[in-house]
Amino acid sequence: MAMGLAIAFHALHAVFGLGHPQLDAFAEDWIYVAIEFGAVGLCATRVLRRSDDRAAWLLIGVSLLTWTAGDSLWTFWLDGVANPPYPSIADALYLTMFPATYVALLLLMRSRFRHVGAAVWLDGIVVGLTTAAIGAGLVLPAVEHASRGTVSEIAVNLAYPLGDFLLLVFVALGFTLSGWRPGRQWALLGLGIALSACADMIYVYQEAHGAYVAGRILDTMWPASMAIIALAAWQPASSKVPRAAHNRHTIVLPGVFGTLALALLVSATAHPLTRVSVILSTGALLAAGIRGALTYRENVQLLEVHRHESVTDALTGLDNRRQLMEDLDVAVDTGPNGQASTFAFFDLNGFKRYNDSFGHVAGDALLKRLGTALAAVVDGQGKAYRLGGDEFCVLLRGRFPRDDALVAKAEAALTDRGSGFVVTTACGSVIVPEEASSITAALSLADGRMYAEKGRGRPAGSQAQSVLLQLVTEREPRLRSHVSDVGVLAVAIGRQFDLNPEQLDELGRAAELHDIGKLAIPDEILHKPSPLNDSEQLFMRQHTIIGERILNVAPALRMVARLVRSSHERWDGTGYPDSLAGDEIPLGARIISACDAYDAMISDRAYHEARSPDAAMAELRRSSGSQFDPDVVEALCQQLRAPRSLLRDASRRDAESHQLPEAQRSRSLH
Repeated sequence: MAMGLAIAFHALHAVFGLGHPQLDAFAEDWIYVAIEFGAVGLCATRVLRRSDDRAAWLLIGVSLLTWTAGDSLWTFWLDGVANPPYPSIADALYLTMFPATYVALLLLMRSRFRHVGAAVWLDGIVVGLTTAAIGAGLVLPAVEHASRGTVSEIAVNLAYPLGDFLLLVFVALGFTLSGWRPGRQWALLGLGIALSACADMIYVYQEAHGAYVAGRILDTMWPASMAIIALAAWQPASSKVPRAAHNRHTIVLPGVFGTLALALLVSATAHPLTRVSVILSTGALLAAGIRGALTYRENVQLLEVHRHESVTDALTGLDNRRQLMEDLDVAVDTGPNGQASTFAFFDLNGFKRYNDSFGHVAGDALLKRLGTALAAVVDGQGKAYRLGGDEFCVLLRGRFPRDDALVAKAEAALTDRGSGFVVTTACGSVIVPEEASSITAALSLADGRMYAEKGRGRPAGSQAQSVLLQLVTEREPRLRSHVSDVGVLAVAIGRQFDLNPEQLDELGRAAELHDIGKLAIPDEILHKPSPLNDSEQLFMRQHTIIGERILNVAPALRMVARLVRSSHERWDGTGYPDSLAGDEIPLGARIISACDAYDAMISDRAYHEARSPDAAMAELRRSSGSQFDPDVVEALCQQLRAPRSLLRDASRRDAESHQLPEAQRSRSLH
């Protein structure tokens, strides 16, 4: 505050002659030097009280102190000498300010901009050198023209503007490195240094033309610049420094200032420039050229990265579908020359269960592990790809039948098992172009063969399911018929909801096993003709939990167990065992619930007679929105009106889920 008032008084005195002439000496000498010593004191206090960037601010304090010492010597001694020496000790102190400030600015930039790329540094160099070149072109000719005397006198005359030009280079560099968002500390620091440099150059220019008059507003600029620098010392340094500049000014700045530098050099052919201006302009153009070359290299690297990312699966690092299409196209085209290739398509069995049981992070880790193993197996023989989800494939050079050892190793690489899970794979392979002369044909044939193999070799859970269903048959033959009918109907409804093959498989299993927990229910409760009492009802409601515990013993049936547990939940949340409501109930469980109720209503039971299909559908509609999912009820009623469609679904499911290999089918008849 005190320095601000002092600067204001000094400016008013210089512009309006406030207190003139009685206060001339007070304003031009004592106030002037007091402002400078105040700035030095603020910087010194900052160095003592704050540890961040201490060395840089110590050097800035030293530079202000040497400048103040030079002013004090001139004001209180040399100005009173009839013929003061030139250069003098005051000039030595003045000039000491420049190297100290340069080093301080470098330290500050290293501290704050250490992560900024080389391109941004080059932008700052272009801006700074061009700015200095323009200043040199305007100021130095007048200085050189007016310079007379000894070599040392001429050198000192030129040292001041040259030092100021370099200061402007540092300021421009710092602002460019900050992305032209310097923050308060750098903004004030740059303003103070730029103000001092401009004052020096104006003074040198006026002095060279004999136009300088002491006590004018120009004299206020020096102490004002020192006060601004001292104020900057106490501002917080911004912590938000851009790591890379991708803004519009990254193109505009080097382009504009590089063009200005070129214009200066072109103008030199008609109007000679000083050697310093030419050197600075040439340096700016060289920096702009290097910047352009660096930008070109960065763009090439960026294109390479984008190309790599576009054909690479981000999770596993394998090639993706796009790269497969390109490679398959080449394989199809080069096939007529006798270079056959083998395309093998793999689909994981049990991965969805693994993902749901252990979480997506574990699922991603498993896919990475399997992808790495697959790539290692085919290394040197072909390439491995991940098409997305749990689908992988390989493209091998040469003919490799389905039973070849290399294909078997690739299949084994995509197999994993552990505590509570089993992940296997199904494979479909095709030799191109012998068996498929186009990309579409190769994909279609491999996909069809893979699903055919999936149908022939059922997951491990099918054996456990067969055992459990046989237990149901031995305990309650009519219950087996009921769950079989519910299973056929549930899968038919599941297709209307666009469930994928694995989800349909889980739904069918859960529908057939949804009453497996009733094996633990006593016959007197299970077949009681009268309504159950509260304790019996509570016991009966345990059968879904019992069924879940039974199925969880087989890892391959854990997702089935989840559907079985929720198969008696109600849409309105009044079901059991967890009182789930609405979409909280798994879709498969909602389908099973409606199909189970329908089949129960059209069947004779100990506690009711069979209803007609129309009556059963009417009851389903009455309970839609309370007991059953309205969408499921609508889909079920539509399906029940198309018995031929249902029959086709049943036969398809028999072909997909119940057929055993020939040897097992023969043994099962005995």
